[in-house]
Amino acid sequence: MFNGVKNMNKEKTLMPFRGEEKQKEFLTKVRREEEENRAKLLAEKVGFPYLNLAFMPIESDALELIPKEKAEKIKVAVINREVKILHLAVLNPDDKETQSLIAELQKSGYTIKIFIVSENSLGKALSHYSPFKATQEITGQVEISNEVLVNLQKEISDIKTLQQVLENLFKAKASQIVEAILAGALILKASDIHFEPEKEKIRIRLRLDGVLEDITYAPLSIYSLVLNRIKLLSGLKLNIHEKAQDGRFSIFSGDANIEIRTSVLPGAYGENIVMRVLTPRVIKIDLKDLGIREDDLKIINQELQKPTGMILTTGPTGSGKTTTLYAFIEKILTPDIKIITIEDPIEYHIKGISQTQVEPDKDYTFENGLRSIVRQDPDVILVGEIRDYETAEIAMHAALTGHLVFSTLHTNDAVGAIPRLIDLGIKPPVIAPAINLLMAQRLLRRVCPKCAKKRLLTKEELQNFKKILNNLPSRVKLEKELNEKTQILQAQGCKNCHNGYSGRIAVLELFQINDEMEDLILNSPTEIQIKTAAKKAGFVAMMQDAVIKIINGITTVEEAERILGKL
Repeated sequence: MFNGVKNMNKEKTLMPFRGEEKQKEFLTKVRREEEENRAKLLAEKVGFPYLNLAFMPIESDALELIPKEKAEKIKVAVINREVKILHLAVLNPDDKETQSLIAELQKSGYTIKIFIVSENSLGKALSHYSPFKATQEITGQVEISNEVLVNLQKEISDIKTLQQVLENLFKAKASQIVEAILAGALILKASDIHFEPEKEKIRIRLRLDGVLEDITYAPLSIYSLVLNRIKLLSGLKLNIHEKAQDGRFSIFSGDANIEIRTSVLPGAYGENIVMRVLTPRVIKIDLKDLGIREDDLKIINQELQKPTGMILTTGPTGSGKTTTLYAFIEKILTPDIKIITIEDPIEYHIKGISQTQVEPDKDYTFENGLRSIVRQDPDVILVGEIRDYETAEIAMHAALTGHLVFSTLHTNDAVGAIPRLIDLGIKPPVIAPAINLLMAQRLLRRVCPKCAKKRLLTKEELQNFKKILNNLPSRVKLEKELNEKTQILQAQGCKNCHNGYSGRIAVLELFQINDEMEDLILNSPTEIQIKTAAKKAGFVAMMQDAVIKIINGITTVEEAERILGKL
């Protein structure tokens, strides 16, 4: 009886708490609506347009035209820049300091377009200022010293030295361990850091060139401290252990701002941590550096010069789709065009374009975000991923109404993109004229040229290669003749590489949507029908591209079979 009464009383005390939380949420919503209404009324009164910045892309480069401290003091923000035209968000256009700033900007040759916003709306814009400093405070409680990171990078040169550094630090502070693994990841150019708790120890791994490599095993005794440190850095809740959490933080190394995206997932022996390392150097990759053949590169450049239509790249997670799209943007970026992106998340920041990130909890999804972006008068739109009918439809119509659209889709190959779009509900009469180019890609490791060993093709390999490369279109030129004397490379391993490989390249397949293909799409074709038509038009399959790269000494048979299956 006593326990029953105790539990009932507990429930009674909890219920008002839940009600209070809902009430708080409701009151917050009401206050924000009132705030926006006041801003609307002021806009009507002073004769300037009203804006709600909650669903508006903020151009970081434009924002930086006014120093953050000054913008916060005066309560203004430059939200967009069109050559010499600035879109200025203000709370009160009659404020003396605001008027003084406007006059100052006009003297510098700018034309100012004023928009009235609420204080909450302005705060959203001001939050887009770059947070990076030489020694950056990540939260109010923790910071990562750039000096420490630089010193660690001097000690770490390979996996072995990283292992030694970490093992020497296992009795040190958790912050030092985290700093060491971050420094190691940067020096080794790792894309991901894994902390995996097991029954008696913690497994630490790095993903190097797409492959997970064991670094060391840490004692269980340090894990809770390391976990809490990473959670603090990433802005995650320390007391939540049964739910997945995602966060991010930034560090400064040399002259580069590096973002770390953190994922924490409950497991059998504790929480698994994966930290994605997002380095800005990736976005500077030239299309040629991606490993694209000259004949394919010619086709891509033709399509990038078109002012409208869609370029769709497909492949699984981690196949380099986003990097390829960023390379497209770098190729076409000029001061006279406006490029807006919607991503999940923003992996790399690019100067000169407006980047936005989906925030489902704030109702800023790919669907309604893309709808808002179209109204921002862009020339080029990048949609991080097409996941549903609504996003696909808006993207397709944008491509049909004067925009060049880049996006990605999860399919196994290029020809599978069209049936996938039809499955999503997009009508063939929309797909056919909207898409200019379809691509699919994977990433293969480059064989290390410093230690690779030459060998002759086996009879079986020669036979298979000839079969795969049969009926190659005339646009493809092999650097080597394929015969019994053809030599290929085999990975060995040295101090300059990771197990015989260094860096990655794309293997891809692509085809343009020509008149014949358009007519075919209108009849909802099967993948076989699309592939047959594509081959007629000079289609080169991904497997063929991989074999060409093996013959040319760029990668190995073993690596191609690891990613694509038996050749």
